[in-house]
Amino acid sequence: MVTERHPIRGFVYVGLATLQWGIAACLGRAVFTGKLRIGGEIVGNIDALAIAQGRVTFSCLALLAILVARRGVRSLYLPGKDVVKLVLIGILGMAASNYFYYLAIQRTNVATAIIVQYTAPVWVLLYMVGRGLQKPTLKRIGGVGLAVIGIALVIDLVHESGLRLDRIGVVAALLAALSFSYYNIAAHGVLARYDRWKVLAWTVTVATLFWAVVNPPWKVVAAHYSRPQWIFLAGFSLISMLGPFSFYFAGLQHLEPTRAVIASCLEPAFSILIAAAALGERVNATQVAGITLVLLAIILAQLPERGEREVLVVEAIE
Repeated sequence: MVTERHPIRGFVYVGLATLQWGIAACLGRAVFTGKLRIGGEIVGNIDALAIAQGRVTFSCLALLAILVARRGVRSLYLPGKDVVKLVLIGILGMAASNYFYYLAIQRTNVATAIIVQYTAPVWVLLYMVGRGLQKPTLKRIGGVGLAVIGIALVIDLVHESGLRLDRIGVVAALLAALSFSYYNIAAHGVLARYDRWKVLAWTVTVATLFWAVVNPPWKVVAAHYSRPQWIFLAGFSLISMLGPFSFYFAGLQHLEPTRAVIASCLEPAFSILIAAAALGERVNATQVAGITLVLLAIILAQLPERGEREVLVVEAIE
């Protein structure tokens, strides 16, 4: 299957995905700080690993049930070669980016984790240029640079806690960035030929099985989560995983990886703005400047290159 490409539509899809990720970030923050209530009860703190595992597991169960009911089991069939690619995307992309991101936060802080993870546009551009799929034009380099600087300003490294350079934490954040870059490039190639729902079903299933090995079901049961916590985990999976990834994969069908990953830098900006509106957190002038730079980077990335045809990536990283 080859999808007709519409860059503006792709940008809208990625924007919707990052908006939902921003909402999810605020919900996660509300849980960690004890501010979220369900049915009048405080949800209470939930381990970050449980949140990461719950978001893919509930998404997997819901998506498989819907697809099997509407299309049948045969609709999920893929050739063996592509199954291997989606296993790699599910483990090295989706599961790994989440795991290393949370490990980076645990060993350093949110600022360090975000700024290192969102060097992803740099790695995507380097890969695309190295493979000869794009030229290192001033517009592309400028867009990537503005995105990275904008993220640094959005998380306000100057006025907040700044970077905390724990060796393991920084390496984990870098691995999160590389994992995020990997599934932007690899998923883009597979999505050029298959329906996004099939691709998403395979990746969340693989990620679910991976987390089941890392944190077996009996350990989850032994944690004795409350009813509000289970409700939160189920709802959070739709807002943070199933919804946004379906939009993001749709965006990757219309945007080449560099444009998509630059547009994804809207996520921290949305997180800051939503936290200000919903949680009463303050937004300062530095963060506003950072959000402006991210928006400029996205606009710059969407402008077509003169005299250059956009290359459709049809193969994943081997």
